[in-house]
Amino acid sequence: MEIDEKQNPNPNPNSNSTTPPPPQIAPIEPPIPLIPPPIAPIPRPLAPIPSVRPPNGETAKKTTEDAGSDEDGDDSAPEYEVSEESRLFREKKEKAKQDFLMKQRAAALAVPTNDKAVRSRLRRLAEPVTLFGEREMERRDRLRMIMAKLDSEGRLDTLMKVLEEEEAAVNVEDGGGEDEGEVVEYPFYTEGSTALLKARYEIAKESVVKAAVRLGRARRKRDDPDEDVDAEINWALDGAKSFALDCSEIGDVRPLAGCSFSCDGKFLATCSLTGVAKIWSMPGVNSVSSLKGHAERATDVKFSPTNDQIATASADRTAKLWNTEGTLLNTYTGHLDRLARVAFHPSGKYLGTTSFDKTWRLWDTETGDELLLQEGHSRSVYGLAFHPDGSLVASCGLDALARVWDLRSGRSILALEGHVKPVLGISFSPNGYHLATGGEDNTCRIWDLRKKRSLYTIPAHANLISDIKFEPQEGYFLVTASYDMTAKIWSSRDFKPVKVLSGHEAKVTSVDVAADGQSIATVSHDRTIKLWSSKNAEKDKAMDVD
Repeated sequence: MEIDEKQNPNPNPNSNSTTPPPPQIAPIEPPIPLIPPPIAPIPRPLAPIPSVRPPNGETAKKTTEDAGSDEDGDDSAPEYEVSEESRLFREKKEKAKQDFLMKQRAAALAVPTNDKAVRSRLRRLAEPVTLFGEREMERRDRLRMIMAKLDSEGRLDTLMKVLEEEEAAVNVEDGGGEDEGEVVEYPFYTEGSTALLKARYEIAKESVVKAAVRLGRARRKRDDPDEDVDAEINWALDGAKSFALDCSEIGDVRPLAGCSFSCDGKFLATCSLTGVAKIWSMPGVNSVSSLKGHAERATDVKFSPTNDQIATASADRTAKLWNTEGTLLNTYTGHLDRLARVAFHPSGKYLGTTSFDKTWRLWDTETGDELLLQEGHSRSVYGLAFHPDGSLVASCGLDALARVWDLRSGRSILALEGHVKPVLGISFSPNGYHLATGGEDNTCRIWDLRKKRSLYTIPAHANLISDIKFEPQEGYFLVTASYDMTAKIWSSRDFKPVKVLSGHEAKVTSVDVAADGQSIATVSHDRTIKLWSSKNAEKDKAMDVD
């Protein structure tokens, strides 16, 4: 192999000519591939997390004390601040959270119900005893919030000192300081009036008699071989299936809110958002008189079960008692917010009202005195119904609860939980142990007071249930009114649908069943009164004549 001298850059002149130097071979480079190898994707740099501005308004800077950081004192690092809108939103959210916790803490505190005790505690806490225009319930709520604030701030010593002063004052008044073994406890209840005590006695006496009559009737039906209960129920349900629209009448210029039959079925009372209630003669639905006196919209109307007196409720915080001629007999004032519903006690001597001030009250219809102010619901109270015996009363409200109260003792004996939205309608069955409730969850629940639980849940309507009524004679069926523009009849034996009363063009706000069970009245936001009658009523009259 011959090698060019130019390829040997360093020739050795001293070397032998016979032994040529070893050839210098250039390194062979690997061939360059035509397709480049895949390159791993480079991750995009993440945006730095913005720092939160401290509450005092100073700018929070990004710290550079991370473990693997080699940059010391990098002044070029960007600073991030929270915008003014975000800061205001965070502050608003934190304030709402604190308010919720404060209300939750206040709800767990025991506050005296006696107004004198509330004033005394406010005075010892160095707070104003009363504010301008403040009422008893508002004063009690203010005391509750003050105590909750002291508790949240950790000033329990102030509260304990006030409680010790109250106990000492009670001991001095009662002369209990001499006997060390005697412990004086402050009564945690509102002292009732003498009129309330008298009313409780009367209610207890009348309820015992009515309960004995109802139970004796039930025993006769059970033991008498000639009584066929199933045949009676079938006959009543057949009559309910034959209900048809008998009459429709414009009731007012504005939407109607309530309706009620008189005890003899000769009159029908309605009320509307104009604040005017009207009396109509049956069965022709002819106007008889107008009841004008409320300053705001009327929310409900009811006939007395013993006479022709009418009670109306209004958003002007009052209830009024009228006669069929339109004469105002009495006005009941005391509620702190608008009224929702009104109901008569079976004896006709007492009137119950519900209000958005979270209370329901019992009034003496003759004197107009407030006998009972009952708290217990955490939100507005909407519906009220009295037991057929007169011993119990059931209330329902926007807290999704129904409560049963014993009028003879004033205690809440049952809290019926099951609805998931506000409960608007409530009704007792004539059998004495079934209670029906309906609300904004579109369901009607049947409760068994003997078992203290829900017996059946009816998925009744496509919209909220505004009112509910049992057939007043035997309770063989019940009627529900709804905002889906219909009223429906249900069997009380198996709670299956019997009849749909459709014809209204707007929300149905109220329903009532006549005392004989042969007529149903509904009122609606379409301003019409619709009267539904059973076709079997004429057959029954012919049978009676025969």
